[in-house]
Amino acid sequence: MLNTPIYRNREIEVYKHGLSIPTKAPIVQEVPLTIFLNHMELATMICSPGAFQELGAGFLLSEGIIKQPSDIVKMKCSQEEGLLWFETTTPTPQVNNFLRRHMASCCGKGRAGLYFINDARQLQAVESDTRFSGPQLLNLIGLLEAQANNFRLTGGVHSAALADHSGLLFAYEDIGRHNAVDKVLGRALLNAITGSDKCLLLSGRIASEILIKAARSNIPLVLSRSAPTELAIELAEELNISMIGFARGDSFNIYSHRERVKL
Repeated sequence: MLNTPIYRNREIEVYKHGLSIPTKAPIVQEVPLTIFLNHMELATMICSPGAFQELGAGFLLSEGIIKQPSDIVKMKCSQEEGLLWFETTTPTPQVNNFLRRHMASCCGKGRAGLYFINDARQLQAVESDTRFSGPQLLNLIGLLEAQANNFRLTGGVHSAALADHSGLLFAYEDIGRHNAVDKVLGRALLNAITGSDKCLLLSGRIASEILIKAARSNIPLVLSRSAPTELAIELAEELNISMIGFARGDSFNIYSHRERVKL
């Protein structure tokens, strides 16, 4: 589902059984992407190559800067230079405060937890009566694993996908799990795909900021192969999101709002 290669083969040496063996290995790439919002530099992200417009749109949505496709007046991308420009109808945040908040969120330092809680309190609970069956959810997580080709090659990326009752709609891999989610949500936004009957799939940990991203897209169910954090569970309860983790083989754990899971 990805068109832009996100790894390169490099010559390395493998030590095995006392011998050093020259070989080639696929190594994931990371590149900077600088986002400009209404002619002001907003943030520089480190991400995998490709899907820059989707990543940028998803980032603006996840940060609450835009809410709908019509908020974007103009979008321009220079993939070679790693530059992305947005013009929006929405107010431009104060850059210093925004960057301070974003760095705390990324690094997990300072008042990061407070930022997440304040974000959540500004959100409305997800409204959706969609339901998924147990076998459906296990099939979806299997499909996510099946498309994770770059992870199998490199072991260095995370996967995220959007799905409905028909199966996976699209998926992305990125060195950052937040980036992978933003690429998914950005593509949905740019194509005016609503989230109320969808499921957000993850390969990695379900953290609080992932729940906030799902809520901003009105996605009622988050499904992952990995574990949630306690704060994420509390936010899922508050935001009316069904959270399912450790989806592997023939089992999973339901952490919140089990009414959306048909067993």
